[in-house]
Amino acid sequence: MAATDPTSDLPPLPPAMQDAVARFAQHLESQRGHSAHTRRAYLADVTGLLRHAVRHGAHGLDDLQLPVLRAWLAAQADRGLARSTLARRGAAARAFLRWAHRTGLVAHDPSARLASPKVSRVLPTVLTGDAAARMLDAAREDALAAEDDARSAALRAWAAAELLYGSGVRVGELVTVDVDDVDPGERLVRVLGKGGKERVVPFGVPAARAVGAWLAEGRPAIATAASGPALLLGDRGGRWGQRQVREAVHRLAAQAGVDDVAPHDLRHSAATHLLQGGSDLRSVQEVLGHANLATTQRYTHVDAERLRAVYAQAFPRA
Repeated sequence: MAATDPTSDLPPLPPAMQDAVARFAQHLESQRGHSAHTRRAYLADVTGLLRHAVRHGAHGLDDLQLPVLRAWLAAQADRGLARSTLARRGAAARAFLRWAHRTGLVAHDPSARLASPKVSRVLPTVLTGDAAARMLDAAREDALAAEDDARSAALRAWAAAELLYGSGVRVGELVTVDVDDVDPGERLVRVLGKGGKERVVPFGVPAARAVGAWLAEGRPAIATAASGPALLLGDRGGRWGQRQVREAVHRLAAQAGVDDVAPHDLRHSAATHLLQGGSDLRSVQEVLGHANLATTQRYTHVDAERLRAVYAQAFPRA
């Protein structure tokens, strides 16, 4: 049975509210630097808030008082939405009302007193160094042993896995990489991160070998006249998508007999292993493309044992 759409019985927005949402969309695109995914999520959240408010008697933006905002979040909490979703929707409401206040659409901003649930930081799976090596070695062996029609797919999966782990890029960044963005000789890849920020990330010799093999043998075998510049191509010659990358990573983990991982887990593992190898937080922050160092600091907890060992060895009063 199909799930019921909770917004299906909500009233349409008055023209003034529709106009405000359209103007907020322009603001997000031109001023905030959010990704397209974040913009869509914020606009959907704001639209949901306004529909909720209209259903409960609101006629304009000035009717968006604190009790309305709290009731909106409470209703969604009662539906069992995740704390992370509630936190994002609260953030969207605050962003919208701050903007509306600055632009004179509302007399005051009630969202300053709107509390959102604290989101617990659940970190992805971290492969051990040995497990990561087994997974990537299995990808390499599979690629080198594959023949005929299976060879391009195996070379592609090997290159993708090596780049995800070797550079720590996000899967959304990986699938937008073009051939000219990669320099296998210098072992550098240029990616466009969140907020449209470009960065150049190094990768190691194993990733360079995988990418080189893909470019020499795998990609030419499936490229078409319409393929364009995409580094990773699907079986029909179009740009490879995030879903296909995830499927390939899950399959490689199963083949190697390691814990099931997603592309983001390879990124997380790369960050953890960089810290374990002695990299400083600022360097890891630059590699991962984090805007805030606090985001990178989440990775430090997994290395507590190493820090304790260093403390015990180096500190006189340990």
